[in-house]
Amino acid sequence: MRRLSLAALAGALILAGAATLFADEGMWTLDHLPIQQMQEHYGFTPTPEWIDRVQHAAVRLAGGCSGSFVSGDGLVMTNHHCANACLSQLSKTVDYAQDGFVAAGEEPRCPDVELNQLTSMTDVTDRVNTATAGKDGAARTAAERAIDSTLEQDCVGGDPATWRCDVISLYHGGRYSLYKYRRYQDVRLVFAPEDAIAFFGGDPDNFNFPRYDLDVTFLRAYVDGRPAKTPQYLPFDARGPKAGDLTFVVGNPGSTSRELPWSSLAELRDRRLTPYVAYLSDLRGVLWQYSRLGADEARQAHDDLFLAENALKVFTGQIAALGDEALAERKQNADRSLKAWIDADPARVAAYGDPWAALAKAQARAAEIRDEYNMIEGSQGFRSTLFEDARLLVRGAADRAKPDASRLPEFRDANLPAVRQALAADVPIYPKYEEMLLAWSLEKLRQKLGADDAFVHVVLGNRSPDQLARALVNGTQLANRDVRQRLWDGGAAAVDASTDPMIVLARTIDPDARRVRKIYEDEVAAPTTAATEALARARFARDGLSSYPDATFTLRLSYGKVVGWDEKGTAVPPFTDLAGLYRRATGAAPFKLPDRWVAAKASLDLSTPMNFVTDNDIIGGNSGSPVIDRDGHVVGLIFDGNIHSLGGDFTFDDRTNRAVAVDTAAIAHALDRVYHRPALVNELASGQR
Repeated sequence: MRRLSLAALAGALILAGAATLFADEGMWTLDHLPIQQMQEHYGFTPTPEWIDRVQHAAVRLAGGCSGSFVSGDGLVMTNHHCANACLSQLSKTVDYAQDGFVAAGEEPRCPDVELNQLTSMTDVTDRVNTATAGKDGAARTAAERAIDSTLEQDCVGGDPATWRCDVISLYHGGRYSLYKYRRYQDVRLVFAPEDAIAFFGGDPDNFNFPRYDLDVTFLRAYVDGRPAKTPQYLPFDARGPKAGDLTFVVGNPGSTSRELPWSSLAELRDRRLTPYVAYLSDLRGVLWQYSRLGADEARQAHDDLFLAENALKVFTGQIAALGDEALAERKQNADRSLKAWIDADPARVAAYGDPWAALAKAQARAAEIRDEYNMIEGSQGFRSTLFEDARLLVRGAADRAKPDASRLPEFRDANLPAVRQALAADVPIYPKYEEMLLAWSLEKLRQKLGADDAFVHVVLGNRSPDQLARALVNGTQLANRDVRQRLWDGGAAAVDASTDPMIVLARTIDPDARRVRKIYEDEVAAPTTAATEALARARFARDGLSSYPDATFTLRLSYGKVVGWDEKGTAVPPFTDLAGLYRRATGAAPFKLPDRWVAAKASLDLSTPMNFVTDNDIIGGNSGSPVIDRDGHVVGLIFDGNIHSLGGDFTFDDRTNRAVAVDTAAIAHALDRVYHRPALVNELASGQR
């Protein structure tokens, strides 16, 4: 496997000129950019050198966010909310999430953060298609695991501690690519502001604009105990952007569903999103109630409550977007057009079949097993960090004894470093909080599957959810990382001999969990993949490869400009400033400023831009993505979208969809005048520590 060369990039750029989209739409892979559109709209042509630097400066946080190297000494900029887990895990005596991490000097190691730097992309479509040709159901699942294992093992070259390799499905199976990443697991905390300024406005302001958030955290990648050398970084421009400037967002958008047929989107809305919103609403309620018990409880529930509230807004917005009749009509018309094109030629019918019928059959099977799958395998019935660790140990012990290609994907050799890191992380466990969440989810398990369900009887026996949760949490030793490490190192013999109640539970339910997972993989996922592959191949045959693939939590670039929008006849300006922040502050949460900001007001230039919006195409996973200019300099940091962006999973409207970013001018000004971190300011200015 080789790094994508400058020459190869140049070739990709030339080929990419066939793109026919007209709006500033698209989350494009870096080997397939719409060069012609950029030239026509903005007079800008990214050089192979520009793309190569952007690719290697961008990083992915394996837990679900983006970031970028902003100095040659491994300094990484991302969002505060992307570092919540690190801040919480380090908050054993000091609450870094609430109070911030400001002190210069030692950079403490985040217990469970992994950074991935993309080094190469290799097309493996032919190898995957050859391996899966003519196979369906269990045979296809086995073939996919076997070829993925082979490709990933060859890619890491026996060094999974340094390299991570993922086979990525693009265009819902129309193309496959092997992504090779440099893996950084020694990641340390450099700076974080207080939660009150990072998430100023709280849930009321979330997915809204104007915004006044300093949602930034700086981390640093280390190698062999020293700051990593990262010569390909993005220079930090403390001036920020201007209205109308061309902007690029480079990051790892999580997932979109813009290529899916309407039947899949309707199924998503009615059978998956709607019940999940109800589940999240209940979860938010119990987390909110728990957080009201005291300061310690609020700190323990903080991360989960943030995620639940954020997800509720996202999925509620998605349901609303999928209720738009105009969207439904466009999607249905597109489906009818493609089906008519296939049906017009017997050769096409033979080549592509009837993917819509195959999808309908898979969706019907999914509906039959969804509750069982979500509760047992999806762990909606077992919400507990301790249980998650127990499942990792039980499954890891069993699967490591199998050939690599026969394992669950998460336990293939190439993926084991992430599992080891999670189990070895020295993170605080709060027994009272664990007990509350586990009891609540066990009650959900009983409600959803029924009190007479055989599986429910196996889990609960004669105990109530409260009684079982209390016994499990009080009886387990898995909060001790040394215990987890001994069980992992001891393998199947140690895990099978363990009498730890959480291990016993995970061991007891694993056959049922594996059973329902296999049904899902063979009877839902495999035929769905085969059907969407057929749809993609048909579209390629009819239209050519002129569009971007749906997001897959892999590196993408979008382009746009700094611009506001019209909201029901009222112009929304693209910038906010520090003066607006102080006007918005009320002294009461979530509009209460940290003490540092109150004290620093007189020393600040209140005309400094705070946040801004662009019409760049982004989605969840882009949090922490740098906003860069023509020169490849950082001018902003993505942290949110506006309310109109919630439909961006399914469609993009450049009239109203906006990405929300922190202005680099605000970051630099705050580091200097509020937090007094001159060394960090100088590193950002010079690119060197």
